[in-house]
Amino acid sequence: MTARTPDTATLTPWVGDAVTAPSMHNAQPWSFHYERATGVLALRTDPTRAMPHTDSSTRGACLGCGAALFNLRVAASHAGWEARVEAPREGDAPEVLAVVTFTPAEERGDIADLYPAIRRRHTSRQPFRDEPVPEEILDGLRGAARAEGARLDFAGAWRVRELLEAVWDAEHAEQVSPAVRQEIARWTSGADDDAREGIPSYALGPRRYDGQAPVREFPGGRHPEGADAAVFESSPCLAVLGTRGDTAEDWLRAGQAMERVLLRATADGLSTSLNSQALEWPDLRWLVRDPQSDAAYPQMLIRLGYGPDAPATPRRPVDEVLTVS
Repeated sequence: MTARTPDTATLTPWVGDAVTAPSMHNAQPWSFHYERATGVLALRTDPTRAMPHTDSSTRGACLGCGAALFNLRVAASHAGWEARVEAPREGDAPEVLAVVTFTPAEERGDIADLYPAIRRRHTSRQPFRDEPVPEEILDGLRGAARAEGARLDFAGAWRVRELLEAVWDAEHAEQVSPAVRQEIARWTSGADDDAREGIPSYALGPRRYDGQAPVREFPGGRHPEGADAAVFESSPCLAVLGTRGDTAEDWLRAGQAMERVLLRATADGLSTSLNSQALEWPDLRWLVRDPQSDAAYPQMLIRLGYGPDAPATPRRPVDEVLTVS
């Protein structure tokens, strides 16, 4: 007879899959609490990982938590369970973004097929080939975003130029803000091969010598010794993920859509990278918005293409992010 709620031994590896999700500067802004008696798993933001200068609204943290939530749903579905996500309960702490309950699934969910991509998906800061992504794959990625209540708009040539200009403006604003640079450096300058958080030097990728791809330079980031500058793609494939609203609920939805897109892209053989640089500045965020899109609020800029495998970045152990009572 199948249990009606998962035990801790069943749930723990799902959380282990959840935390492989991407997050802003790999700060891993999530925590989970599981109530065994009720079978309720609460997803919370971790205030100790806040970025008051670059993410004062906590929008970026919510996106990362949403990505972890989608991974959790995929892992549960792969194991034969359905994860039901609901709004926080009355009396829950302000940090709680959602509560999740699990029931044995009567049939295999469609997202279960994305499970192999969870551990293969890594943010790539390497050059991609100047090779167009087939339209049928792009349509599948649009559908992945749509399935989570978001929209994915791929940029034409003129939109690519506008997006790159917004990113370049953000780079300049970052350069003249010591507080922002210091905050970003916290997650890069101290990260090494033994770190459990942040972006280690081996994952920074080469500096851009030429090309049009939006590749972020991190203040204080230590590129691998001997790493050369590289030529990136001249016609990058860029997409803006957006939502109709801009509340914490929309941000959580956008994070789930983002991860569904990334896993679908990984399953389709694509490399991916995320760029939130222009979105971290309210005035520049609106330059990222496509006035012809139904999505009024841009949430993430995604770069896709065919490139080399990227290394995994470190993660905190599950027992550090999951508590059980």
